[in-house]
Amino acid sequence: MTYCSSMYRSLERVIVKHPKDAFISQEHVSNEWKKFNYIEEPNFDEALKEYQDFISILEQHVPHIDYLPFSSAAGLDSLYAHDPVKLTSEGAIILKSGKALRQPEANVYRQFLKEKDIPIIGELTGEAVADGGDLVWLDERTLAVGLGYRTNEEAVRQLKELTARFVDELIVVPLPHDQGEEECLHLMSFISMVDHNLAVVHSRLMPVFFRQLLIKRGIQLIEVPDDEYTGLGCNVLALAPRVCVIVSGNDGTKQQLLDAGAVVYEYKGHEISFKGTGGPTCLTCPVVRS
Repeated sequence: MTYCSSMYRSLERVIVKHPKDAFISQEHVSNEWKKFNYIEEPNFDEALKEYQDFISILEQHVPHIDYLPFSSAAGLDSLYAHDPVKLTSEGAIILKSGKALRQPEANVYRQFLKEKDIPIIGELTGEAVADGGDLVWLDERTLAVGLGYRTNEEAVRQLKELTARFVDELIVVPLPHDQGEEECLHLMSFISMVDHNLAVVHSRLMPVFFRQLLIKRGIQLIEVPDDEYTGLGCNVLALAPRVCVIVSGNDGTKQQLLDAGAVVYEYKGHEISFKGTGGPTCLTCPVVRS
């Protein structure tokens, strides 16, 4: 089987984590949200409702949805199933989060992948740290890696070794300081691929070379305005080429996607996305895209 080395091909299998198993209860959320640097305290009951709406969109398009189990080792952020691993065409790479609170999630994921017979082709070791949100497939053989507070140079070195067989070009994209070390700025914070030649971007945060490289590759850029960037308008999950999911309230971005011929689904993500700064791509770990 060929696993996932794309951000936009038709999503066949995905891993997610339900908020009932990540947030657990309102009391648990109340005790933990500040530690995890959420914008506000999420409402547990509302989070469950929002998540059901989100999953109902996925269920229309994705034949196989796997749910990560509850684990006392994993915190609130385990809702964002994208970050602890990265799937490649040959299997999964276990990462080590640049956010220390999230590092125990890797062990949970390792066991889960073994139970699901998803091959693990490697794992970051030593000083290397990286989040899945910093690893973006531009195409099946081109991997862009954000270098910032969550992903370091040692991780880049190890990722180059682990992917050498099937990646022709690994592009290192230096990330800005932006809101500071405690904020979650990933490469995916300012780019979402929604087709081989269409990306949703927030150019203000982009290195010039990277923006020029995308344009040179023939990729049309949909520019997310400042106010919609803070509303996670740049975080767009492709269910298939030009079929995508965004957090509701990003009307300008949605209209540009519609103008580019995309089908756009929306979910209210105030509790499960905005407050923890994790949009639909963060909520999902694509395993197979075909």
